[in-house]
This record gives sequence, structure tokens and C-alpha cells, in this order.
Amino acid sequence: MILMRKVLYFELRLWPPSASFLCPKRMRLQNFSPPLKLETVQALQEVGVKTDTDLLLTKDPTDIFTRLPAELGISLLDFRSTISKVAELASATPIHGEKLLEQENKRREDIFADDMLLGVPEVDALLGGFSPPRVVEVSGDQGSGKTTLAMQLALRHLSRAEDSSVLWIDSSGEFSPERVTHMLEQLGNEFSPTVLERLQVSLAFDIEAVHEVLETLRRTVSANTGYSESPIRIRLVVIDSITPLLGPMLSATSSQGHAIMTTFMRQLRAFAESFSLTVIVINTSTRILPRNFEAVFETARKPALGPSFTFMADATLWLSRRPEAESAGDEEATIHVAEVLRSRITRSQTWARFKIRRGLMVSL
Repeated sequence: MILMRKVLYFELRLWPPSASFLCPKRMRLQNFSPPLKLETVQALQEVGVKTDTDLLLTKDPTDIFTRLPAELGISLLDFRSTISKVAELASATPIHGEKLLEQENKRREDIFADDMLLGVPEVDALLGGFSPPRVVEVSGDQGSGKTTLAMQLALRHLSRAEDSSVLWIDSSGEFSPERVTHMLEQLGNEFSPTVLERLQVSLAFDIEAVHEVLETLRRTVSANTGYSESPIRIRLVVIDSITPLLGPMLSATSSQGHAIMTTFMRQLRAFAESFSLTVIVINTSTRILPRNFEAVFETARKPALGPSFTFMADATLWLSRRPEAESAGDEEATIHVAEVLRSRITRSQTWARFKIRRGLMVSL
């Protein structure tokens, strides 16, 4: 079955400027498991030492001990024992370098062997595939094929890589399991029977909820750095769509929304780099007059969220649906175009035509 995790936030919250997907949070001393001695924890809290970072990194242990209330009777032996225990519990699990290198090389071979492809050579060639690490914006009007592209990329990869999983963040509640099943039947491959078990879907209706989902992912990926024999690793993250999460915050009279968007996208790119992920962010469109001069095919539409957002991704794919007259002779298909508006990966201003037939992207 498809794993569903609902993350709902109803109160209005501002994106915390200090939040990071990459740095682990400080652990409060009273939250350690197995627990530390209660009297020692209380004594440390009285002198301002509340977390593992306070005890191990930011303060001199000798100074801490001399400031402990004498009436609490904390001995030097107990204090040293507490420091040793906190250091042990807070430290990362040791990994042999040879094993780490072996598993990392295998992981990279698996990624590049599949190359994260759509299976439509003309479109894959635009960005040289979708191999990580990268953040790709996919933008276009409704019905242009944005969700189809992201879903085909995810399902095709899952059906060919047994040790991969995909995180799909749904910001509108419109994710369709039936659509997944239908597409998977057409893509069928060696590992298709286990695809639905490795497709994780999370609902997130505001940017804070997305941060919570990604923070959970960060902790999960970090915990798997021990490299078990056959770990299932997330290789692709899809946000469908980013527009309702960031759009309401943007205003011509306030810079706060733009700062939130910039911070989020920078952290998303750093996240992709650190954990070797491909991140697809789906963006809708908005009107532009007299026309969008960056697009190859004439249109009065452009990616929503403004030009700043486009520059924060590694590449922007603009999808559009062509007039029905161009698909004459194939009643089951519609003709679409994928254009590279901007790219740090390959050439910009390139394009390819493709069909969507029975919900699947195919070559003309």
C-alpha cells in the first residue's frame, strides 16, 4: 500500500530563519534515553546547562562543575560519568571507512545505472536525465503534464531500482492512488510489485509542514548512514505543488515572503547536495503581457512565484499543451512541449515535443 502521513498545521506560523535541514537539533539532557540521573540533570539546569551542546561544546567542564550547587552533593565522579554518557549517546555510530566507501560506490553505480530517466529520450536529453543531486522546477498551465512528468519519473525509477524510495509531498490533497496504479500497469518492470511500498506520500498544507516532513526525512537518512546490507534509500523528492505554499506569502509591499522563499530554496538545494537527491518542485503559471519572451513557443503565461524562484533551481522546465489540431490522427493522445527556460546543467532555450497517451508520456 502507499504510505500516507498527514502533517497538518492550522495556526499561522512564520518560517524560522534559523531552521536548517542539515544540522541536527540540540538534545535536551532530560530527553536522553536511557535517562541520565535526575538530580544531576536538575543541577546542570540550575547553572544554565540544558542541552548536550551546552555540556560538551560551549562551556568549560571545570567551570560548570565549580558552579554546581554544593548542597546538591554532585560528586566529581558523577559529573565525569555524566559527561562520558552524554558524549556516548550524542555521538554518531562509528563506521569503517572501507565499508562506507564500498557502499557509497555501489549507491552511485545504482543511481547512474538507472540515470533517473523518464523513458522519453527527447525530453530526457534536455537535462541529461534527472540524476541527483539537483533541484528541478517543473512549471506550466493546468493540463500541461507537470504531475504526469513527476509521477512517471518516480514510478519508472522505483520499478527499476529495488533499493530506492520516493517521497511525494502533496500540498493540495489531490494525490491519486488510482492514477499511480494505472501508470504502473503500463510501466511494468522487474521491481514493480514493491513500488507502492516504497512510495511515501505526505500531506503538507503550509511551508512549516513541509519543513517538518523534510526534517523527518533528514533524520531518517542520517540514521541510515550506517549502511545496512540492503538499505532502502530515498532518491527522489517531489513537491506537488510549491505554489500554494509560497505564493500567499509573496507581496509587492513586503520582503518577508521573498526572504522565506529564498531561505527555503537554498536549504532545499543544500539538502539535495548533502544527501544526493533529485528534488522536483512543481510550480503553476500566471499571466504575463504581452507575452513570455523567454519561451520558445509564443505564450502569455509564465512560471508563478516570479523570476527569483526560477533562478534558485538548477533548471526550469516549462511544459505546455499544443492545439488539438496537432494531434490529429491519434485521438488517445495530446501533444505537449517541454522547454528549458533556464539551466545550470545544460543549455537553456532548448525544447522537445512529446505525447501523453493514456496518462503516460511517450515519444512522438
